[in-house]
Amino acid sequence: MKRDIILAGVGGQGVLSIAAIIARAALAGGLTVRQSEVHGMAQRGGAVLAHLRIADGPIASDLAPQGATDLIIAMEPLESLRYAAWLSPAGVLVTSTEPLVNIPDYPDVENILTVIRRFPAYLLVDAAGLAAQAGNQRTVNMVMVGAASPRLPLGAEALEGAISATFGNEFAEVNTRAFRLGREAALAPEGRGLSGGAL
Repeated sequence: MKRDIILAGVGGQGVLSIAAIIARAALAGGLTVRQSEVHGMAQRGGAVLAHLRIADGPIASDLAPQGATDLIIAMEPLESLRYAAWLSPAGVLVTSTEPLVNIPDYPDVENILTVIRRFPAYLLVDAAGLAAQAGNQRTVNMVMVGAASPRLPLGAEALEGAISATFGNEFAEVNTRAFRLGREAALAPEGRGLSGGAL
């Protein structure tokens, strides 16, 4: 088993927290994990990218291969398209629908979503809405972990364990709730304000 994942967003969206949660769950399950991070020029507003590779055997490189990545998890729609060339023909793109407009010529959001809907397999997630439902807007990244979780080689229990171990008692409950809402939405997209193709 091998799973290559790219996580994308901008500074302040919790991309590296997503990588840490998934990596922690994988390591706890005895899997091999390799990770490479690229931070933007600014802590907030700059592009943030993480390559995450999970396998049940040795992994030669930290970087996911272009054109052969299994999963892209993006915190905002334009960043999801920036790394689309890495996705394999059978890969899945999971992205939040809410833009973070950090450049003056940010494209029209509906045009971006139209392009995403042309992918063979995608999931558009109202992560902000689900985070609000969980009780804290800052849990958007855990909603995205939940939404992507059916495509990860890890069980929900392992991921929830990693969330509990990562966040203190004060924040573990709300982050776990956000994860569960994202997962429930991904497993039943027709009723949860999500749209997806060929999932």
